[in-house]
Amino acid sequence: MTAHTALLLIAHGSRQEEANADLYYMRDRLHERGRYAVVEVAFLELARPTIEEGAELCVRAGATRVVLMPYFLSAGVHVRRDLSTLCQTLGESYPQVLFHLAAPLGRHPLLVEVVADRAREAEEALIEEPRP
Repeated sequence: MTAHTALLLIAHGSRQEEANADLYYMRDRLHERGRYAVVEVAFLELARPTIEEGAELCVRAGATRVVLMPYFLSAGVHVRRDLSTLCQTLGESYPQVLFHLAAPLGRHPLLVEVVADRAREAEEALIEEPRP
């Protein structure tokens, strides 16, 4: 366990709570793995906690390093501009803490496996569905 490193999972956010629930699920599974003593969630917009609030939770929990993990598929404007700017701003707000923006999920090889698995599940459902 990296005792002083927190993981802050960041998603876009939705007004629909069930859409935001996926990030909380991910938080819980990552916390269970035990690598990070602190795993928090934050949303770019439309939901709370905000990224600033999530970062504050990490700092209050004693983190001296915070990995900002974008729960995004690609490095679009939100990751490249918005999250990069927020990472710099957080570093200025908490000079005693190192903030680092991780790469989005994007082209990770395991994501190919996830997509292939979901496609296989859908294909199997098609085989099982009765024809009209």
